[in-house]
Amino acid sequence: MKASYIKTTLKNVVTVKKIVTVHDYEFDKNFSFEGESHDFWEMVYVDKGKIMVNCDIGEVQVSSGEVIFFKPNEFHSSRSLDSAPNVLNLSFECKSSAMKSLEGFHEKLNNNLIFFLVSFLKECENAYELPKNVPLTKLVRKKGAKLGSEQLLRTYLEQFLILLMRSMSEKQQFMMFPSKESMQHHLVQDVKKYVVENERKVIRNEDVCKYLGYSKTYVSKIFHEQTGKTLAHYVNEYKIHKAKELLREGVMNVSEVSEYLAFDNPQYFSRVFKKYCGIKPTQFKNSLKR
Repeated sequence: MKASYIKTTLKNVVTVKKIVTVHDYEFDKNFSFEGESHDFWEMVYVDKGKIMVNCDIGEVQVSSGEVIFFKPNEFHSSRSLDSAPNVLNLSFECKSSAMKSLEGFHEKLNNNLIFFLVSFLKECENAYELPKNVPLTKLVRKKGAKLGSEQLLRTYLEQFLILLMRSMSEKQQFMMFPSKESMQHHLVQDVKKYVVENERKVIRNEDVCKYLGYSKTYVSKIFHEQTGKTLAHYVNEYKIHKAKELLREGVMNVSEVSEYLAFDNPQYFSRVFKKYCGIKPTQFKNSLKR
């Protein structure tokens, strides 16, 4: 008896039909792009350094290991931020409705997602001529390109996008029912992230708490329980650590470092530095010359 088989049509969540550009840039610290908009998706991944982006969600700092998406027809501009960044720009056409979840998406990638991004870039290099640091408006196919490289780069990109959407969904589910311990851990990490991103500003407890959306009493209590330090102590400790780093680089003098890290004046900076290091910043700087 002949068996009756039923063929199952595979569902597509994301389908990328066209690649527009792939740019692997090594910018200098003075890089600035005045901006553009276009009728296709663009993704920017920062491999090293930092950039500042202006787009629909406002001014956004994108740091090493982070990615940001621009939806079709979204105006966006960018510039280097205190660094000479390495940046991957990828633009592509995808009309799948699932892509809506990536509108305004900005987050750090995990290693699993970076693997697919690296694999995608490798296949792009197999398929196309990709001169470094040269803006392209059209991809040029390589003569004698490796078999199936364009199909592989498409599947790597589709897998990357699907897994990124999965991670977003899993994170949202986790956030709906987080444990007390995980909430406290993430609160502390958010405080530390705020301090790093605002190192050039005066950081007050009330500003941190307002940003996080919690009361000053709650944040202070949890932060001290988790780290053994007050928030003010941690801020000063971080800034003095940063000050030592800047002084070692030798680009700024003591007064400039004090101003860079938003201390009231060099004298106050010197007192705080000595409290945490046992010596004055001038003594520390002089010791580096030996």
